[in-house]
Order: sequence, then C-alpha cells, then structure tokens
Amino acid sequence: MRNVLVTGGAGYVGCVLVPQFLKSGYNVTVYDTFWYEKHLPPHRNMKFVEGDIRETAKLAAAFPGIEAVIGLACISNDASFELDERLSTSVNMDAFEPMVIAAKKAGVKRFIYASSSSVYGVSDQPDVTEDHPLVPLTLYNKYKGLCEPVLFRHQSAQFVCVTIRPATVCGYSPRTRMDLSVNILTNHAVMNGKITVFGGAQLRPNLHIQDMCDLYDLLLKAPDAKIAGQTFNAGYQNMSIMDIAQIVKRVVQEEFPEKGEITIVTTPSDDPRSYHINSDKIARVLGFRPKHTIEGAVRGLCKAFKAGKLPESMTNDIYFNVRRMKRLGIK
Repeated sequence: MRNVLVTGGAGYVGCVLVPQFLKSGYNVTVYDTFWYEKHLPPHRNMKFVEGDIRETAKLAAAFPGIEAVIGLACISNDASFELDERLSTSVNMDAFEPMVIAAKKAGVKRFIYASSSSVYGVSDQPDVTEDHPLVPLTLYNKYKGLCEPVLFRHQSAQFVCVTIRPATVCGYSPRTRMDLSVNILTNHAVMNGKITVFGGAQLRPNLHIQDMCDLYDLLLKAPDAKIAGQTFNAGYQNMSIMDIAQIVKRVVQEEFPEKGEITIVTTPSDDPRSYHINSDKIARVLGFRPKHTIEGAVRGLCKAFKAGKLPESMTNDIYFNVRRMKRLGIK
C-alpha cells in the first residue's frame, strides 16, 4: 500500500506521521480543515485537500486511487462538552459511517480508525483489556466507542477494518497540543516554574507521539489476517497524574537549571477519568512494543522550548483544541 489518505493529517499526530510516511516513500493525501493552520512543508508526494469530514461528497472525491485511510479527524478533546453538542455529534458520530461507506465504495482496501482508550472511563481493574465494558463519561469517548461497531459492520475481505484505542499521546509535534496531560504539565513547569496537579491519583495511560506514528506505519504493513476486525489497546506507561508531575519536575529542573526549584501544587479535579490499560494483545499479535518514554517526551518538549519552536505556549490558541474552535466559531 503506497497511497494513503489521512483525515486530520495536519493535526497533532498528523504533523509527525505524514512526514514519516513521506520519508518512507508513501504518497499521502492530507484531508483536513486546517483549523490549526498548515505546519506541513510542501512535498512532491503529498497533496492537501481542504475539507471537513462532514462534506462527504468532497471526501469521496479524494478517495479514488487511495489504498488505505487513517481516520484521525474528529473533535478531539474530552473537554469538547464546552462546545456546542451538535458539533461533536455531527463530526464524531454522524459523519463517520458516510465516510466509511464512501471509502469502501471507492475501492479503499484498509481503514484504520483512531478510537481512544478514554472509552473505558473509570475502572478500578488492574488491567483494562479490549474486552472491558465501555463507560463513556463525555461525548468524545461516547462517540469514539459507538463508531467502532459501525466501522466493523463494513468489514470485508476487500475492505479490512481495524480500530486502535490509543493512550493519551505526549511529546513534541510541529503542531503541539498543550491540552494533553504530559504536555500541559511540562508547559506550566517551563513557563511558570510551577505545576498545578488537578487531583493527582487518577491513573492515565500514555504513549509517545513517535510510538503512535510507528504503530500507524506498522498497521499499513500488517497482514490482513492479523488486523481484520480487530481492536487493539495501544499504550505504554500507566501512571498517576502526580507521578507524571514528578517526572516533569525532575526533567525540567535538569534541562533548565537556571529556573531553580519547580513547585507542585495540588487542587481538586472535576475529571474522574482513571484507568490502567493493558496492551499485551497488540504486542502478542503485531509485535508492537513502544520504545519512547514519558521522560523522553518531556525532554523533547524542553528541547523545542529551547529552540524557540513553542512561542506563546500559554496564550496562543493554536496549542489548545477547544479554545481554538471557540475562537473560530466552529459549528
């Protein structure tokens, strides 16, 4: 498979994934609204299509000749309840099946869907496997969970479908998000010299953005029989928010000794999501084992700060999904 279309390809993950695909020799179509601007440099094997996945006819016109679709585009944030509920419903739910049908009709051979490990909500199970009940707490994880069986209704020998439930992604990207746990804590440590931890005991699974991209690359190459109709957790380090904060504190102090002691302040949280995901299945079936740590993600962010790649990281809405959509008046 050499011809790949990535919906949301100009987003946080896409801005690392697409250059990696291009370097590997793929022809990539980036289908994106570009709400967060274009951070991808031109390339002879890359094509931009500016569009919303709700524009099914425009999306369908981009599918002919495409062999694999990676579905990243969505209203991607558990805080999306701050937005008009109709926006999350129309993008994350209503547009999904028409997109899948259009891809299948156009002859796409493989559809890789980015769901989320947040579909598990709150669980006190020591290891949450793919068979664990889904307990949605927000519209975001509710619709992510509901789209999974919709996709598999269209699974066939000619249209191979696979769902990934990634952990919270962390690390630097040309379009870095500062509304994800590791990145939030690092931003505050570097910019304010203080980390505010909301709650702290909640367990969150994490995955370095490079491992996330390596997994998508693997899913393009995996044999049909190993992935057809399958759902895989994809995480690495399951840690409490407080333990993550301690890593951030140590690394930022090492990278920016001139800043002195980074303090940690705790405050109550209204976000109860807590779960410990088990990613043994993807290691067993596909041999996927992450190689990059939370500490590596924090160091990468620190290097980006030093290089001036994250200007106005506390105030510019380009780093914050919901804040950006609210300012643009997205409906």
